[in-house]
Amino acid sequence: MTEKFLLDESRLKSVEENYKRVLNSVRESAVKAGRDEKDVRLMCVTKTVEPVYINKALELGADLIGENRVQEYLGKRDELNLNGVERHLIGHLQTNKVRQIVGEVDMIESVSSLKLAKEISKVSVAKGIVTNCLAEVNIGKEESKSGIFIEALEDTLCEISELDGIRIRGLMTIPPICGDEDEARRYFAQMRQYFIDIKDKKIHNVNMEILSMGMSGDFEAAVAEGSNIVRVGSAIFGERKYF
Repeated sequence: MTEKFLLDESRLKSVEENYKRVLNSVRESAVKAGRDEKDVRLMCVTKTVEPVYINKALELGADLIGENRVQEYLGKRDELNLNGVERHLIGHLQTNKVRQIVGEVDMIESVSSLKLAKEISKVSVAKGIVTNCLAEVNIGKEESKSGIFIEALEDTLCEISELDGIRIRGLMTIPPICGDEDEARRYFAQMRQYFIDIKDKKIHNVNMEILSMGMSGDFEAAVAEGSNIVRVGSAIFGERKYF
């Protein structure tokens, strides 16, 4: 039997305070970096978060959410107040889950291989749509993470660009765990340079518009180095509670 959900009023209040604080911090980080505060979007990452708390953030003006798991998103989507809200899938996507999610979100940020891109293309064509995607870059070459190694990025993007039903709109990354902000900024700076280099190559059907990097612990550093989407979960909703 599923455990009955009990609303935590104090957590609801915390979500409100946290969201406002993080949003202000994102804006201040942008201004400090000499950027327009409107250039950086705050994504509320909703992994393991119950709909009532997500809806609180949406009520406060959040207009972009990111979910890690296909089944979790589909399971709670109908309880969310998603009018005018952009929805991204940001977690690892298995090819056997592609059919379930294509057409259900506005963007898939975690295109980590040509194989996955081909499956997204096939399903998108069958559904008569074009799926917006980001190429996920494994900037730290970590075996535990998915993503395209930087040495293979340009060739992989060129191959993806030839596929129907899929449009690459930028890059996404999760850097290795860093000991300090300077180390994190080095990874983010590398990503910004790759982003610029790819943009300059003007690859057909590859538009470098979005650089998605930075999470709860390092989004200020990411904004300083050019990120225009930061993905923040625990700093808004609190530590994850699995259900």
